[in-house]
Amino acid sequence: MQRYGHLAPRFLENMRSQERVTSESVFQEGNKVNRALVEEVLADLMLPGSTLLGFRNLQEAYERAQRGESCLITMEHYSNFDLPNLFYLLRQQGADGEKVADSIVAMAAMKLNEEDPFVRAFTDGYTRIVIYPARGLEAIEDPEVYARERRRSSEINRAALHELVRCKNQGYLVLVFPAGTRYRPGVPESKRGIAQIDSYMKRFDWVCPVGIGGNLLHVNPSGKMSEDWTNEDVLVYKVGELIDAPSFRAYHRAGAPEGVDPKQHVVDQLMAQLEEIHEEVESYRRPLLEQAAESP
Repeated sequence: MQRYGHLAPRFLENMRSQERVTSESVFQEGNKVNRALVEEVLADLMLPGSTLLGFRNLQEAYERAQRGESCLITMEHYSNFDLPNLFYLLRQQGADGEKVADSIVAMAAMKLNEEDPFVRAFTDGYTRIVIYPARGLEAIEDPEVYARERRRSSEINRAALHELVRCKNQGYLVLVFPAGTRYRPGVPESKRGIAQIDSYMKRFDWVCPVGIGGNLLHVNPSGKMSEDWTNEDVLVYKVGELIDAPSFRAYHRAGAPEGVDPKQHVVDQLMAQLEEIHEEVESYRRPLLEQAAESP
């Protein structure tokens, strides 16, 4: 907010997203006017050498979706700029990248709408399906408030599921963050996938894994999302080869150790693949960081 608060009037003037999410407003179409403003910020922070690797794999997912197959993008999660960064790097691929970006709809927690108008203005630029995360109920102590919010969460999530099915059947690429939260250094459990992602995978023909190296927006653990710390960095995204979702799930569910939830085991194996991609990205990125450090 301190660095880019001067853009707030322009963001708010263009914003279309509603603050309070209801079952009638879970599908929120991206506002390209505000997306262009977000990209001004990204262009300011993203250092030379930033790139998208494996674009052809994402193209294949898009082409399959257009033929009627369903594809789920599973992406690492480090900041609220992860999705905008992907769109920005896709636009560098020209018209084909634009087509892929326009086909992506992200599953997004409702706090991106409801916590802060400045954050909502950034979120407004991207098409998404809003969900009420289960952890949103955990901190509610008042029984009446809990009962009311639990009903609300059920209504929102039923509507979100309906929209997910509609979108995947209409050629969209649905994107989820399988960890369900942003990774926090020193908190390894924040990088573990949540078991519910297996239920997403069950509904799709293909999974498209995306690893990330670099971060333009570090989590501020003691502040609101609008108080996260900006960071100039070399960003490298890598799209892995498509995963046959039914075969992957069947193989790893059958191989789950005794006493381990098969759903969690499937998601753990997915996260292991994402970590492999992440390590490849960091190896690729290392010399780029050295070049950036030597630049005046």
